[in-house]
Amino acid sequence: MSFRFRGGKNASSGMGVADHCKGTFLELQRKKAHRYVIFKIDEKKNEVVVEKTGNPAESYDDFTSALPEDDCRYAIFDFDFVTSENCQKSKIFFIAWSPATSRIRAKMLYATSKDRLRHELDGVHYEIQATDPTEMELDVLKERVY
Repeated sequence: MSFRFRGGKNASSGMGVADHCKGTFLELQRKKAHRYVIFKIDEKKNEVVVEKTGNPAESYDDFTSALPEDDCRYAIFDFDFVTSENCQKSKIFFIAWSPATSRIRAKMLYATSKDRLRHELDGVHYEIQATDPTEMELDVLKERVY
């Protein structure tokens, strides 16, 4: 009996992270060039890639509307808010979107690849795992930061 070791970028899932993922995240984090970034797994390339970015003027509703109803995604959202001391602040959320209606294979693939992407995105303040829209409503983000 012979075994084949699947080496490469990440032996546990075999999934890589495209270079532009980190660059796009840094544009959001440092330059405020994007309100959000949505990442997807490209199964042909076997890596996480940027699917969509939202311009700084877009709202949280624009962001949630950009997520597919029946497929998994990773996302970063730059949440701006004003503190009780009237200070403008910003916190970066990592959202693992895994709707109940998505394929089992997709849920497993996204679950096993999440840590690899998270490791590349240094500077995320909060993480949310959501299986339906109510788990990532704007109030959920507000509860985290206040």
